[in-house]
Amino acid sequence: MKIVSLLPSATEILCALGLADSLMAVTHECDYPSVVLAKPHITRSRLKPDLSSKDIDEAVRSQLESDAHSLYTIDRTLLARIAPALIITQKLCEVCAVSYDEVLDAVEELPDQPEVMNLEPMSLGEVFDDILRVGEATGRPRAAHMLVRQFEARVEAVRQTVARAKTRPRVGFLEWIDPLFCGGHWNPELIELAGGVDELGRRNQPSVRIEWEQVRELAPEVLVISCCGFSAERASEDLALLADQPGWEDLPAVRAGRVHVVDGAAYFSRPGPRLVDSLELLARLVHPALFV
Repeated sequence: MKIVSLLPSATEILCALGLADSLMAVTHECDYPSVVLAKPHITRSRLKPDLSSKDIDEAVRSQLESDAHSLYTIDRTLLARIAPALIITQKLCEVCAVSYDEVLDAVEELPDQPEVMNLEPMSLGEVFDDILRVGEATGRPRAAHMLVRQFEARVEAVRQTVARAKTRPRVGFLEWIDPLFCGGHWNPELIELAGGVDELGRRNQPSVRIEWEQVRELAPEVLVISCCGFSAERASEDLALLADQPGWEDLPAVRAGRVHVVDGAAYFSRPGPRLVDSLELLARLVHPALFV
């Protein structure tokens, strides 16, 4: 079965189901597991490289308001040459992948119409449901069910461990620094499962821009920086922007040395198998004494 993945998370799901050999092409952002590094790239970004976070935000807004509507393009010549039976894409966020309309437009040019599967999870449970859907569509339902059961067991292990906690720290979770964005989609749920409280986040909803005063008012006891699409190293470059904000040194998380910069690109930004890794990482940050 020839499969094209237009999502890093879908690529990880397919590989977790043992379908790496069926992947004929992936996105330019697909980098895990290592076997996909040799796969042809079928997308590219319209954004210029090496932009600042502020410039990226402005470019994203400008691009989405233009006629292009998408930050990415798809290689239609390669798509026609592959002639896939299945394309996995998404409608959830035009900032994250080729727009759904552009995918459908490219598919209409193909002589043999492939199945186009849309993954649009907003919660951890919906991510698990997507794994099952991909398993059904690719003839791997048993492997998918086994994978989900393993993930559910790991989630339950975290839940039972944090149930022993005597406190639930206030957690500030930022998905972007310049400008500031709160956590959205599945991330507030992960914080709750990890034994924290996220009063800024938007559970099962897209993240939104927030003001620094909202962070100060929250007075987070733990601050997690998970810039969407950024590695921890890249996100750390913007940390000085937060440190320049009024009242930064007075935040409980700063005073306690509990400001953590994590790899959003690998974990919290990708609704795939490693979202469970994200939960386990977060639980260790929120309740380190319980996860030694």
